[in-house]
Amino acid sequence: MSGELEARLDEAFDGDPPDGVDEAALDRLKAVAYVMDESIRVPGTELRVGFDPLLSAVPVVGDVVSGGLSLYIVVESAYLGVSYATLARMLVNVAIDTGGGAVPFVGTVFSAIWKSNKRNVELLVEELAGSDQPDSVTETTDPEPVTIEVDEPVG
Repeated sequence: MSGELEARLDEAFDGDPPDGVDEAALDRLKAVAYVMDESIRVPGTELRVGFDPLLSAVPVVGDVVSGGLSLYIVVESAYLGVSYATLARMLVNVAIDTGGGAVPFVGTVFSAIWKSNKRNVELLVEELAGSDQPDSVTETTDPEPVTIEVDEPVG
């Protein structure tokens, strides 16, 4: 099933996770994202949705439950060592999804399209794979030293 989840999430993560990364946690996060964003194929189309848009159809309670499950991915990512910048991006994705999903009628469609859980797992995998690192390190030259002249005390 792990291979199917990676294919569904269009992951660019090749090989094993870096040393020290909990593979079981990574698999759980991929499974949660899949269930929440892509586990149900809309009949007659290639469109896939999950429980997130279905939950957002239930006013207030559905959005709170969906937001809580989305935050699980963010919290688990923090335990896996994701940077603060990536965690902030993840939180923005969850906020956009929860806010957009709270709009009556339109929110359900928005949640089906936005797929914050899938986005957040992709951010996690990108960071673990190191793909957000520059391909080459640019060399910098040492700055010109600064010379400060000190006058001798008079007296």
